[in-house]
Amino acid sequence: MAKFYGNIRALEGVSLEVHAGEISCVLGDNGAGKSTLIKIIAGLHRHDAGDLLIDGVTTTLGSPREALDRGIATVYQDLAVVPLMPVWRNFFLGSEPTKGRGPFKRLDVTLMRETTRAALLRMGIDLRDVDQPIGTLSGGERQCVAIARAVHFGAKVLVLDEPTAALGVKQSGVVLKYVAAARDAGLGVVLITHNPHHAYLVGDRFVLLKRGAMAGSHTKDSITLDELTRQMAGGSELEELSHELERATGPEPDVTASDGTAPGEASGKPGRPA
Repeated sequence: MAKFYGNIRALEGVSLEVHAGEISCVLGDNGAGKSTLIKIIAGLHRHDAGDLLIDGVTTTLGSPREALDRGIATVYQDLAVVPLMPVWRNFFLGSEPTKGRGPFKRLDVTLMRETTRAALLRMGIDLRDVDQPIGTLSGGERQCVAIARAVHFGAKVLVLDEPTAALGVKQSGVVLKYVAAARDAGLGVVLITHNPHHAYLVGDRFVLLKRGAMAGSHTKDSITLDELTRQMAGGSELEELSHELERATGPEPDVTASDGTAPGEASGKPGRPA
């Protein structure tokens, strides 16, 4: 798969497989092409070369709505929630059920509250109150609500954009737990991250990107965490930088005074009085 913006190569020769009940991790530094890959999968951008296959059928996604209709749900890092709205309203944002007809048509608030609470409980998320503004939740809790929403609305593929980037260790662990729960529910998960430790905890496949190109593709049984971290950190380039720094610093110079003594040693000559 490839994507170009004029003469600028954003992606070229990138291959990614996503299977039901598996987590495929895409790793790379800033500018590696992760965001461009997400936008193609989510239907925001069309790829310029290569093939996008869904259930074995060559497909071109024209919009995010088309991607959703094909079962691809994307949770971006900013989550796209309305902070002052309650949890249940954000859960159904854009897909609100209604009741009544004509001028009596209105939102089915009771159904949305009960459905939100039940969907979150199925994922093991027990919120204090689904009526509280979603902005009062922690970053990890908001990520979990977004994951539960995708599962509830029948997503087949869940794309997660850096879900643990702004979280502490404990909250990151909670989010990764629900990422694994989505996989166990039968979804194919694409986890975009720059943290190889988080990826290795839950991932089944690993794709490394560098400057818009493939830098590696591995299954979990074919690579260790240390090697994944080394490749993510730069691999041979990191080793070359280490050697350059060693040469630049070098050993401490052996400096002696003009009378043959090292600095700080008494020369035996009378000194000038202070």
